[in-house]
Amino acid sequence: MKLALSRQGPSKFQQASDGSMTLIDHVRELRNRLFIASLGLVVGLIVGFIVSQWVFGLLEAPYCDLPSSIATRADGSTYCDWVVLNVTDTLILRLKIALWVGLIVGSPVWLYQLWAFIAPGLHRHERKWAYVFVAIAAPLFIGGGILAYFVVGHSLAFIMEAGVLGEATKLEVSSYIGFVTNMILIFGVAFEFPLILLMLNFTGVVSAKKLLGWWRIVVFLSFAFAAIATPDPGPFGMTLLALCMVVLYLIATGVAAINDKRKGRGKELYAGLDDDAISPLEEERVAVGASDPIEAPTPVEAPSPVAKPRPLDGRFDDMT
Repeated sequence: MKLALSRQGPSKFQQASDGSMTLIDHVRELRNRLFIASLGLVVGLIVGFIVSQWVFGLLEAPYCDLPSSIATRADGSTYCDWVVLNVTDTLILRLKIALWVGLIVGSPVWLYQLWAFIAPGLHRHERKWAYVFVAIAAPLFIGGGILAYFVVGHSLAFIMEAGVLGEATKLEVSSYIGFVTNMILIFGVAFEFPLILLMLNFTGVVSAKKLLGWWRIVVFLSFAFAAIATPDPGPFGMTLLALCMVVLYLIATGVAAINDKRKGRGKELYAGLDDDAISPLEEERVAVGASDPIEAPTPVEAPSPVAKPRPLDGRFDDMT
């Protein structure tokens, strides 16, 4: 079995790692991986088209749960009223939802193909930390999306009540779905903020003490980002997103402190000194005359005289 494997030669991963793969081979590998990733997206798009109606019902729930947006049929059942401006809006909206679902369903395929193309250029410890960060990034994004869905359900009532038309307002379906998906995307991306801080700490760029010293800047930037990026004009969503970012920042700083303690950072000889601070000296050595006395130099003996050279023999005189 080992002989058969040795005859096959190194794999593509090994060739890309040791640099023996040519440029043409890299282009071919990229083409193959893009093709496989496209197949995964197509399969996910088909699945998303099938479940798009169920996903739409999930996205419209915050609007339909508002008492002002529920109309009652004659039989007592309820439904949501939507405004559709163009004939093709509902079909395009279904395709958009199917594409979003397809990206999520096909993510294991296209993410693996992307990783398999990038991983050979990384060291072994870099690949190990990449696995850890990806494993943390996915739950953080999902948590941000769930929080955004919660925020939409509570902020939508404030938005419609504060509007000039009052509560009884019909929404345009495409703009509403875009509003909800943008909220989910922004909250999910904002929840990846602590990973950036941890990457800076694990690579040795900043320490936990330095991160903690930035708390005023982080709080200001968190509220500024939430106010600018959040499509919700109400104060509820902005404040909740900013507070979550601050809490995640504190958690990331705590993890960075544990990592610094594990690696022994901050115990260096000049770790507690600023760049422009002088090194501490003992007072008795700074005072005039308190330094150690200099010993007298040891005398050097005079060199012995060099013996004079002997005269040449007379046999050289015969040659003249």
